[in-house]
Amino acid sequence: MTKKILILIAVIVLVLTVLFAISVMIAKTLIGGADTSLSSKEGVGMVEVKGMILDSKETIRQLRYYLKQDGIKALVLRVDSPGGVVAPSQEIYEEVKKFAAKKKIIVSMGSLAASGGYYISAPATMIYANPGTITASIGVILKLSNIEALMDKIGIKSYTLKTGKYKDSGSPLREFSAEDRAMLQSVIDNTHEQFIRAVAEGRKLPIEEIRKIADGRILSGEQAKGFKLVDRLGTLQDAIEEAGKQAGIKGEPEVILPPKKKINYFDILADGMEDKFEGTLKSALGGMRLVYE
Repeated sequence: MTKKILILIAVIVLVLTVLFAISVMIAKTLIGGADTSLSSKEGVGMVEVKGMILDSKETIRQLRYYLKQDGIKALVLRVDSPGGVVAPSQEIYEEVKKFAAKKKIIVSMGSLAASGGYYISAPATMIYANPGTITASIGVILKLSNIEALMDKIGIKSYTLKTGKYKDSGSPLREFSAEDRAMLQSVIDNTHEQFIRAVAEGRKLPIEEIRKIADGRILSGEQAKGFKLVDRLGTLQDAIEEAGKQAGIKGEPEVILPPKKKINYFDILADGMEDKFEGTLKSALGGMRLVYE
């Protein structure tokens, strides 16, 4: 082997080593995740829940971040949501309850804080709503569709192999039986009862008082205050000032926003594949899911 070839191999190895080191550094940066560094900065934290509640991870991340901050004695949870999927709403509810046991958390309702949006607000230290906020809507809904007649019309047949008579309940490809209806209604009734208990516990009200208005009706902020579902009528700024008072901060408190989550491209790729899988699964289930809406 000539000297030139040895030098060429050494250069190639060196270049590959440098590229590998750079790749590792980039990967560490991308996989860094959320900033969890602690700060002694004093003020009021702010967490926002906007739109449909489909996932709980980011809201929970922010709540836990503020719980670790010694300088944050109180938090404002700004809710502007029509509700969402049951399980994520319940997960956020539990995290708000844990937060309220250690620090003050003041909810500020925007234009809409209904169903799941109200569910996550219930265990807070105090709830503010605007007089015209649309809230309450304590109920559960399960939407199903049937395309069996359409399939017959266009000459397409479907076949299902299953392990029990309820396994394909709610399928859009077969008739919805009385047994299906009774079974699914029992699930909805049970989930509705969970909602009622959660509101009663969070608001410290008799469960029968909640049951009287837990028929899916919406209420204005002003009406909700009459039913003790909210504590005060006021704006976001009012809620911020109240959080400052409860934190013992003199004057107007500084609002401290949560750190931005670092972009993790590996997670984005994985989430993309997960979304495709979930989409296929939902199609197979006929889009069945319980919703606080």
